[in-house]
Amino acid sequence: MKYLWAPWRLQYIKGSPTPDCIFCAFPREGRDRDRGILLQGRLAFVILNAYPYNSGHLMVVPHRHVADLVDLTDDEHLEMQHLVRACMRALRAVYRPEGFNIGMNIGRAAGAGIADHLHTHIVPRWIGDTNFMPVLGETKVLPEDLTATYDRLAAALRATPSAGPTS
Repeated sequence: MKYLWAPWRLQYIKGSPTPDCIFCAFPREGRDRDRGILLQGRLAFVILNAYPYNSGHLMVVPHRHVADLVDLTDDEHLEMQHLVRACMRALRAVYRPEGFNIGMNIGRAAGAGIADHLHTHIVPRWIGDTNFMPVLGETKVLPEDLTATYDRLAAALRATPSAGPTS
């Protein structure tokens, strides 16, 4: 058997629970680049997924700690949708994906890793991006470091046409 080392995953596997929700704490820290926050709106923000399914995997998260889509205000929901659209534009400009998976896992039973704070995943996809590694080896190979992804997408989001009420 051959091994492919992915030491950055150990932090996720062994990670200890934080006393505060990361989606609540990170935007308040003033360390957006360190935390992967690409854009902060009035009611929601865009953050890189630290354990991405593909390069460019983003999440749109409401600032308010809320676990369910039905508990969002209309303004929060609208701003999140505007940010999803802005993310799609930026991802298209930078990565040229052939498609997207966009969605939410609401509740632990649905696969939510952070079940108490709602978030929308935006995963760029390409034909053939699933191969034997994730299917048989339960390993994903990413061609780009998260800091490079951050730099490319931050620039693209700044150049993106109006993201809606957040701009």
